[in-house]
Amino acid sequence: MKRLPRTIPPWLWLHGQDARVLNILNVIRLSNHQLFSGIASREKWNAQEPKSAVEYLSEGRLDEALDILSQKIARNNAAHAHDAFATPPRLLRDCINRRASAEGKTIYFQMIRDGLEPDMSLGNDLLNLCVKSDDDNGMDDARQVFDKMPQRNGFSWNMIISGYAQNGQGEKGLRLFSEMRQRSEVNADQFIFASVLRACTGLAALEQGRQLHADIVRSGFECDMFVSSALVDMYAKCGSIGDARQVFDKMPERNVVSWTTMMVGSAQHGKIDGNGEYALKLFSQMRWQERVKPNAFTFASVISLCGRMVFIEGGEQIHVDAIKSGFESHVSVGSALVDMYAKCGNLDDAQKVFDSIPQRNVVSWTTMVAAYAQHEHFDMALKLFRLMKSTGIESNEFTSVSVLIACAGDAVLQHGLQIHVHTIKAGIELNVSVANALVNMYGKCWSIRDAQQIFDKITEPNAVSYTTIIAGHAQHGNGEQALNVFCQMQQAGLKPNDFTFASILSACASQSALVQGKQVHTIIIKAGYDAYIFAQNALITMYSKCGSIECAQQVFAMIHVKDSISWTSMIAGYAQHGFGKEAIELFEQMQKMCVKPDHITFIGVLSACRHAGLVDEGYHYFYSMSRDYCIKPCVEHYACMVDLLGHAGHLKDAEAFINRMTFKPDAIVWGAFLGACRVHGNIELGLNAAERLLELEPYSAATHVLLANIYAAAGKWDDAANVRKMMKDKGLQKQPGRSWIEIKNMVHSFVLGDKSHPQIEDIHVTLEILNGEMKAKGYFPDTNFVLHDVEEEQKEHLLGHHSERLAIAFGLISTPPGTIIRVTKNLRVCGDCHTATKFISKIVEREIVVRDASRFHHFKHGLCSCGDYW
Repeated sequence: MKRLPRTIPPWLWLHGQDARVLNILNVIRLSNHQLFSGIASREKWNAQEPKSAVEYLSEGRLDEALDILSQKIARNNAAHAHDAFATPPRLLRDCINRRASAEGKTIYFQMIRDGLEPDMSLGNDLLNLCVKSDDDNGMDDARQVFDKMPQRNGFSWNMIISGYAQNGQGEKGLRLFSEMRQRSEVNADQFIFASVLRACTGLAALEQGRQLHADIVRSGFECDMFVSSALVDMYAKCGSIGDARQVFDKMPERNVVSWTTMMVGSAQHGKIDGNGEYALKLFSQMRWQERVKPNAFTFASVISLCGRMVFIEGGEQIHVDAIKSGFESHVSVGSALVDMYAKCGNLDDAQKVFDSIPQRNVVSWTTMVAAYAQHEHFDMALKLFRLMKSTGIESNEFTSVSVLIACAGDAVLQHGLQIHVHTIKAGIELNVSVANALVNMYGKCWSIRDAQQIFDKITEPNAVSYTTIIAGHAQHGNGEQALNVFCQMQQAGLKPNDFTFASILSACASQSALVQGKQVHTIIIKAGYDAYIFAQNALITMYSKCGSIECAQQVFAMIHVKDSISWTSMIAGYAQHGFGKEAIELFEQMQKMCVKPDHITFIGVLSACRHAGLVDEGYHYFYSMSRDYCIKPCVEHYACMVDLLGHAGHLKDAEAFINRMTFKPDAIVWGAFLGACRVHGNIELGLNAAERLLELEPYSAATHVLLANIYAAAGKWDDAANVRKMMKDKGLQKQPGRSWIEIKNMVHSFVLGDKSHPQIEDIHVTLEILNGEMKAKGYFPDTNFVLHDVEEEQKEHLLGHHSERLAIAFGLISTPPGTIIRVTKNLRVCGDCHTATKFISKIVEREIVVRDASRFHHFKHGLCSCGDYW
């Protein structure tokens, strides 16, 4: 007999963890051959080594066993390894017991290569270990073990298919099931069918699930409780709740799992066709008719459903049942109760339940943090998050999202930055839900550039990602950028949701992009959202702000059941367009329809009175708020009244109104009063208002500009120059007048003195022609509106090239005759431009709609809808 070498050849000496195991197996193989050759004796080995590797294995000390065998290899003492004849399977068993899947897999493969066919149960146990491993490569390892198994039974197939289903790889599980059927290696049993159904559930593969259901019926497993529960779960989660009910009703026997599966499936569709009520009836039937005891998961599921349905009475009853059943202190039940009470608006009870949970986990903490954030108790949400961190519990992505919502609501960027750093350290920054929350937080904290940077980092943005960044740009007035992102979303093939449409319509409104707004309206109709009240209300606002009050009226008239927002949106639209009487008539109709107005409705009504100069009506509705509706006036209502009185020339009354305020006037109120003083040239009262404003906002450029204009209008050029010098010393700059017009889906912007537009020469020629025709019809430039100490000729030139006139001229040369010209300006239209636009509308026989910082002006046939009162 040929002797094997006494030492390990160099090419067998490997490195690393796998190599460590292989080296041990090599010495075991050599030892076995040497044992039968009589080279070594057990007595000699026992005398030299007080405890063998096998003994270490028997004690469950795998590391020591591996170390002992490694030492033998290092000493070239292969002869002493005779006790390891039975070591490979025992070593493998101990790896399985110790959950050392990597080492176990290596030993298993080596045994197969050595011709030592492992027992099937040993292979199944190793397969089970790999499937349940936390290692990212666990399923890959499991598949390698599965493919190498000399023999497989139903347990083997079920384990690998179930592993794929549980690890989100359902497609592989279905392919493997198909392969099993083709090989006819084993027949599918109830456990394999249940695993394949879970794979269909994970993929939402309803049709494949139905085909499998037919196979189950043919195989005779339809009445098996385990399989039937899996069928109910599959149908429910795939959205076919009717099929789920049919399977459930046919079950001859049901346990708590079956009942809970049906309840959870119905609860997931709780707001559709009464499925929520059906789930609650199931719970009652299970509990009191069938006398099946719920478990913690059952209680948590049905309590969560009550929260989604805002059904606090039912939630309270089930809470009592959970207490009687001994589940009140269970963390999942406690978390569900916290969520239910919070969604039902009862934060006090939510906090009480949270305090009673003996061992809180990250879910219970996150639920309570989210509850405070959703109810806009942002300080409490942040405080609770810090308390959670102090207890040593690590937050997850859901916690981070909830805290970021609180930071966004609080608009405190510093807190948001701290959470952002935390997400980076935790490696969850680019988790799509966390990234979306970061985009929202930066947008709400007025850092849209950072929001855009986070959005750009998301590898696969979803509909929420696009909606959030669109909303951020719309909030910041970046309407053009919001529209660009919306186009990107459509190109990506993502379907907009209701929030997307609301945000993009807001962006269209901010840009006065009527054409694009109409295109979005078309998309809304195609998507089937046109009958939804949120879309209809948003369309009213968009059309109103884009200058098409007629389209807004059409949308309003088509709403079958108008809510408070519908009425308020239309009233605000009339107010913006100066149709004060129409707004008041609509408000009276709203009251007759028994729709209760809120504080925003009254802002619209008072604004309508302000734009139409309806002083008496304004007083009536202001006092009606608290008298008839118990609505306490806020600063916006006072500002509307001050603006109304001031612009009507009742400056003393406006000042007295401010003095009677129940709280300290803020910058909005004093700003309205200062604006009225500028209109009426009252320097004395204007100086007082400016002084109060500068105390509140010392670095407000708008306040300085208003004060300088008051001096300039009164011919006090030195005082005006001093105010402008003060602005320069503070580093403040006046916002330049800018006007926009949309032509062929492109928004064009104009500023006084800007010659960058490619058609600027044609625009200037058009203005010169119009200027001549206007003068021929009686127009005379009012240079009092040029608040600079320059020559009259220069003043006239400046007036003739204000941004709104440039935009109007461009609209005239870029559109066919008869087309309505729509212009938006960021500042208030000056009196001379208002007069000039009336002349232009008559000369060119076109309607011209100008939206300035205050309201809309509809110029037609030489007249304006404001009646020269603005």
